[in-house]
Amino acid sequence: MNNISPENYINIENEFGAHNYHPLPVVLCKGKDIYVWDVEGKRYYDFLSAYSAVNQGHCHPKITKALVDQASILTLTSRAFYNDILGEYEKFVTDFFGYDRLLPMNTGVEGGETAVKLARKWAYEIKGVKKNKAKIIFVEGNFWGRTLAAISSSNDPLSRDGFGPYMPGYEIIPYNDIDALKMALNDPDVAAFMVEPIQGEAGVVVPDDNYLLDAYNLCKKSNVLFIADEVQTGIARTGKILCCDHHGFKPDILILGKALSGGVLPVSAVLSSHEIMLTIKPGEHGSTYGGNPLGCKVAIAALEVIKDQNLCLNAELMGIHFRKKINDYIQSSEIIKLVRGKGLLNAIVINDSEESETAWSICLKLKENGLLAKPTHGNIIRFAPPLTISEKELDKAIDIIINSIKDFE
Repeated sequence: MNNISPENYINIENEFGAHNYHPLPVVLCKGKDIYVWDVEGKRYYDFLSAYSAVNQGHCHPKITKALVDQASILTLTSRAFYNDILGEYEKFVTDFFGYDRLLPMNTGVEGGETAVKLARKWAYEIKGVKKNKAKIIFVEGNFWGRTLAAISSSNDPLSRDGFGPYMPGYEIIPYNDIDALKMALNDPDVAAFMVEPIQGEAGVVVPDDNYLLDAYNLCKKSNVLFIADEVQTGIARTGKILCCDHHGFKPDILILGKALSGGVLPVSAVLSSHEIMLTIKPGEHGSTYGGNPLGCKVAIAALEVIKDQNLCLNAELMGIHFRKKINDYIQSSEIIKLVRGKGLLNAIVINDSEESETAWSICLKLKENGLLAKPTHGNIIRFAPPLTISEKELDKAIDIIINSIKDFE
């Protein structure tokens, strides 16, 4: 706690920073497990988890110890040289998720870019697609970042408008529509189908139970790669190590990020088979920071925490508990239409339009009452606490959520 007002911090950002975000008006200065504190000393339940980057809880001691220990030894070599940590990390992560090879990057969007490049390279070298003809299929409502490659796959005007021209070689089809995918796969130039198992930024949109497995099987039949963007849904968030595990299949290309480092550093990874990964040769793709010793040590510790603390099981059980409690309230609510999600990735849909300010107003009330969450649209609020939350803590948080919503009934 200090003597500088929250307004001063906000004003400094507004004066010297780009205006590309619209944060909730709270200035945080400390985090521990499921809680964060503002500069005035008020404690909050964190129900955003930095968009599921802090699944292991804020400042987990094992992860921060790995950071501090490695930071005093060696932090960065670039990929111009070998280092003594990267191979250990690659073996650990490929064993952990059951893949042959890993390509290390830093951010989720870099992981997405890597996956698209891998799919195109595979299409030309293995599948036999003619040069510059490869296509990637995406779905409406997808979100995987803000680069030109990412927004070219988006149908969100807020992401796209004013940034054209867009990347060629993309096709966007409806989400959760297996017939649309079947039709798109008739094109022999299709290299891959890239999808979030649950759409996060679209409002925690959960597809039909059979959609993902049916889509995977269609891709197999058409010799098309299935790319799973598990940057937000992966690392135990939905009650399994990967969201795809709920459906019993292994994606051809897997993208991980966010909680891969427990929110301590930007660390992302793309995992795949020998055949796909080795289509990219030296000099064709990479990153100065990707695979740095500091990030590698942190990521190993972050994944060990997931396993050691059995966070998959806790996410599954607490998610069931959360949705039951909210569903019980919905029976007598006029403002909440439904709750949806899997594990501890959930959202409520408000009985109002997408253009309304209702979700924002509810989030301001939640903040006032000691819980932080953020709307994904004008009528949807995502709730995604760290996976370490206990039932007792969750019940207290649910009380805050319900009591805050009652003010709008």
